[in-house]
Amino acid sequence: MTFLYLGGLLIGIAGMIVLDARFRLFFWRAPLRAAIVLVAGVAFFVAWDLVGVGAGVFFPGRSAIVTGALIVPGLPVEELFFLVLLCYTAMDLYGAFDRWSSRPRSGRVETTPRAKGGLDTRPSAATRPPEAAP
Repeated sequence: MTFLYLGGLLIGIAGMIVLDARFRLFFWRAPLRAAIVLVAGVAFFVAWDLVGVGAGVFFPGRSAIVTGALIVPGLPVEELFFLVLLCYTAMDLYGAFDRWSSRPRSGRVETTPRAKGGLDTRPSAATRPPEAAP
């Protein structure tokens, strides 16, 4: 039972890796850039945690589902895996949003100014079906 939280974190990281591999979100798109971003993000948050531990703001909790092992006094092993999951999730979300926002749109309705001040939301001439001849 003491490895339950760590196991959950590892399952979450594995899920992020599977999503990344399936949709080529970050690591599978640019591995070197992704590794640098992940290491930099985790290093930043570890430094943040160490400052918090030093200030007495952060401290490891006691629970039956954690290992109790510490990297340094006040910083549990699970925190490192949590930070990897946090950064990987943010990276995958960025990759998904980037892919979604740059995807070409088909059948898009264009808006053009109308003569009386409103917006014309009718389909543009390029997407409008041909009109019947009288």
